[in-house]
Amino acid sequence: MAGQIDARLKELGINVPSPAAPAANYVPFVRTGNLVFTAGQVTFNAAGKLDFVGKLGRDFGIEEGYQAARLCAINVLAALRSACGGDLDRVVRCVKVVGFVNATPDFADHPKVINGASDLIVSVFGDKGKHARSAVGMGSLPLGVATEVEGVFEIS
Repeated sequence: MAGQIDARLKELGINVPSPAAPAANYVPFVRTGNLVFTAGQVTFNAAGKLDFVGKLGRDFGIEEGYQAARLCAINVLAALRSACGGDLDRVVRCVKVVGFVNATPDFADHPKVINGASDLIVSVFGDKGKHARSAVGMGSLPLGVATEVEGVFEIS
């Protein structure tokens, strides 16, 4: 049934924006066969402004980091929607999520932060959203953002 995922997004109160334009010589996604690889997405909000600029363990705690990763995942969905010609019902499954956390050297809760992205994807796609994942701490991220998330999806 076409529109199931859009209905689910509406039910969850999630507004998926238009994908952000690339800032350099790359594209928002690459499709090869039935796989879509998204570029890393950062914490641009619906108004196109950056939220959550700073480091986990210094500027933000786990809950703010969770929200930052969730915002990144919404932006991953924007790129994915574009890859699917506007129809997220074409998603067969989320294969993998990779999350990067801009953190102080002593911060060790990267998985709890990236749960924000994973939880969002599973809440949108249900069992098709369950994925393999990496959550990695970084010394810095582009534009000083707290998190960056990328995904690999199988589509029909």
